[in-house]
Amino acid sequence: MEIYRIPATLEAIIFDIDSTLYTNKEYAIYQNDIQIRHFARLEGMDYEEAVQRVAHTRSQWSAQHGGQSLSLGNTFCLLGHPIEESIRWREELLEPAQFLRRDERLRASLEALSHRFRLACLTNNPVLVGKKTLAALGVEHLLPLVIGLDSCQASKPHPAPFLLALEKLHCPPENCLAVGDRYHIDLALPLELGMGGILVDGVADVYQLPATLAYIHHKSFQAT
Repeated sequence: MEIYRIPATLEAIIFDIDSTLYTNKEYAIYQNDIQIRHFARLEGMDYEEAVQRVAHTRSQWSAQHGGQSLSLGNTFCLLGHPIEESIRWREELLEPAQFLRRDERLRASLEALSHRFRLACLTNNPVLVGKKTLAALGVEHLLPLVIGLDSCQASKPHPAPFLLALEKLHCPPENCLAVGDRYHIDLALPLELGMGGILVDGVADVYQLPATLAYIHHKSFQAT
């Protein structure tokens, strides 16, 4: 866990979902793999060529943008397949319950946080896939607000989904915390907007979040 900023007055937390609220390398690889295979079929190329095309596009974009990362959805946009297509692909291809199971430690952590803060999720998958993921983990009742790829037709790190999440949470950016596993995708823009940010290395760090925030609050209270 790497803490970049914690708001002095914390009201709400926006979580990324994939590789943040669960750790499952097989599913993470599968999500990318199945979309690239679908892209290959549409383009009439073999899988290896499609992998190289995606990697080259991402590498070129990163070199032109100071080493930042490009999401898969935005990569497909550059390759001629707009966000609307990515939404349909993911809704048709992704079934989180094939890979994920209920996580009682995650449920307990989110429940503890929900007593103190308003919670939401912001995912680069469509809302339907995000909700299926939360249901598979057994935490959908704790995270009723899900902002997805289809909410704004824009993929993180575009500002639109973050601004929509803040609007729905009725929270100014300076009182909100973003939590995710990829700095350039999940945190860089929120930090620019004035939000707090915590980079996690999977769900094990989320398990520790209630205790971490309680400790920081206690230290801040003592300092005053």
